[in-house]
Amino acid sequence: MNPKALVLDEQAISRALTRIAHQIIEKNKGIEECVLVGIRTRGIYLAKRLASRIEEIEGNPISVGEIDITLYRDDLTKKTENLEPLVKGSDIPVDINEKKVILIDDVLYTGRTVRAGLDALMDVGRPAQIQLAVLVDRGHRELPVRADYVGKNVPTSSDEKIVVQLAEIDKIDQVSIFDK
Repeated sequence: MNPKALVLDEQAISRALTRIAHQIIEKNKGIEECVLVGIRTRGIYLAKRLASRIEEIEGNPISVGEIDITLYRDDLTKKTENLEPLVKGSDIPVDINEKKVILIDDVLYTGRTVRAGLDALMDVGRPAQIQLAVLVDRGHRELPVRADYVGKNVPTSSDEKIVVQLAEIDKIDQVSIFDK
């Protein structure tokens, strides 16, 4: 697969995350009672980067957790093709009851991943509020889901694929559009 277009380079991703960090702080009037929870896999790295930016701005750390939505997906049978799903587990180091949880993912598309993330969070606790932050919103919703914080809106066709690459696992920071 060859990239059709480069949507975000390393600097653009950095700027988008800095903007989202400021928006999170502003909307929540600080970071008291806030927890960042990244959806496996790339959402975790975005959550950690956001936590670092928020700490630089606020001077205080914010708790970061990760959630595995594998068993909450409604397309599990399609994805695993009769294989056992690989569950890596969730790790949220603080009690999320009555906290503001900011769920973080790389791409918002149909909304099904976010729905699975919400279900997984509700099994962990009962947050006071759940907000959604995504690096890229590409449209084409199948569920009524809207992000509170968006790095970049990228209108796409259903025949295109957004690929997010992060240095922590892909050795490069970039977001590209590919033809399927």
